[in-house]
Amino acid sequence: MTITEHTDLIRRFAEDFTTLQEAVLVRMNGICAPETAAALEHASLVGPIAVALAHADALARGDIRCAELLGEPPQRLRRLREHARRVRRARSQADAACKEQRARRLAGPSRPVDVLELRVARSAYPEAYAEALRKELRDRGLPEGTPQSPESDLAQWAWERKSAGGEPPASVSELRDSHDDAFVQALLRDAREEENPYLAHDAVVERWSRHARTALAWGRYAIGQAEREVLACPLHSRRARIDALEDAYQDAAVLAARAREAKLRAADLHDRMRAYMATGAFTELVSQCRTAALERFATGEPELWHGVRELTVLHQAQCAEGADGCPPCHRELAAVLMDGSSTDTKEEGDGEGGRATSLVERDRYALLSDLPGTAVVAVADAAIADDSALCGYGWAVEDGTTGHGDSMASSSGEAEVIGICAAALSLLDRHEEAPIVLLCDSIEAVEATNAALNSADPAAAHRTLLLPQSRYLMDHLLPHRDRVQVRWLKGHIGHDLNETADALAGLAVRRATGRISPSTARKEEARVLRSLGSPDRPLSAAA
Repeated sequence: MTITEHTDLIRRFAEDFTTLQEAVLVRMNGICAPETAAALEHASLVGPIAVALAHADALARGDIRCAELLGEPPQRLRRLREHARRVRRARSQADAACKEQRARRLAGPSRPVDVLELRVARSAYPEAYAEALRKELRDRGLPEGTPQSPESDLAQWAWERKSAGGEPPASVSELRDSHDDAFVQALLRDAREEENPYLAHDAVVERWSRHARTALAWGRYAIGQAEREVLACPLHSRRARIDALEDAYQDAAVLAARAREAKLRAADLHDRMRAYMATGAFTELVSQCRTAALERFATGEPELWHGVRELTVLHQAQCAEGADGCPPCHRELAAVLMDGSSTDTKEEGDGEGGRATSLVERDRYALLSDLPGTAVVAVADAAIADDSALCGYGWAVEDGTTGHGDSMASSSGEAEVIGICAAALSLLDRHEEAPIVLLCDSIEAVEATNAALNSADPAAAHRTLLLPQSRYLMDHLLPHRDRVQVRWLKGHIGHDLNETADALAGLAVRRATGRISPSTARKEEARVLRSLGSPDRPLSAAA
């Protein structure tokens, strides 16, 4: 094969998605021509191959589900499942190749390491140093932000000036300035009607990547709706309804591919920003600001600065890497200067993970000793289907009553919130005066529900609650917020109510997806309830 032919083949793969996907699947099955295999190894196709396999993965899952609903023979289902396993394996390998390629790209020039005193002061006393940096940036007329990554205000400010080429095209500006709901609708049109070329623009590509997950959730919602329509028909008449489900899976496959593409494009943008910020005038500006902020810190906090200076001088005199500025040593030195628990909080407690950790430590086993004796205590749980928005929820109460049902949710967190709300509303109807306490093993769901209850505003939970049913239930729960408490319970530790709620949720999702017959569902429900009331397995409200 000549170099020209090889180049032409690579270009064809890059320009024709269908041809690329067919070639990738042929290679996956081990029957690929040598020239095709060689072309697919080209570095420029690493990302497109991952996108093609994301699309193929969604289609393979859809083929299995449609075959299940039509009652296809076991031999065909085995073939479809084996194909889906190969696609998932190939997709995992393609995603790993993307990560390796990006790691090699990021291994290039990086910003010089800050002096040890600065790194120690910033790690040991982040609030004091951040305040000094804010004052320095303010005095220089620069936006606030710690310029450590492309997402910071100062870094974004520098990039916009570097890349400024006038106002972006009107279509890009319209996307950039649109409401979140309108932007998601644009992503759905991009997948279902016509590809939008403006999404890849630097001004909106990060937003595209952020909202792709929401668009995917609506794609799964369409699958769930179509699946319910099919399941409502007898097996012999489902063929007429299966087309809508196949179309929904086709849309979901495009959404999955475009979401993967958005992620790759956003990563490329960040890499270009990092490369720019590692060199040139911006690096010098950052260095000046940080050095000046350290001087402000030393002036404003002389005792803290004395401790930092004394410790770093002693360390560098003994450290083998002292001549290079001790690149890995600042965290250990900072730990000497600050309380160990504070280190854990400040180093690892940013964002949701830190809030989750404090919640777990504060209420680790959902102890209920502070509740009045009249409180009604229940545990709610949820289970989700693999490839659609169909979910199940279940709940169990101390007095032996239970409930379960099915729903559609965009995520496991939303499914858990639906379980909490459905259980609470049912118990409020049954117990007119008693306070209701719901336990749940999902930290995300507990925090989302409490945010809405504490603020009396359903919008506080809308990041978790995307689809209509969950928002409807939350709206109806809020008027009763004074009677409802929601607490976290550690899951899968043998808590009777938790195990029962989990079993009922699993039963509900299998029934909703048609994977269990109504008669079998009734028998399993009876078995779960007998287990709940077993005399040798006493109920307990806390583990």
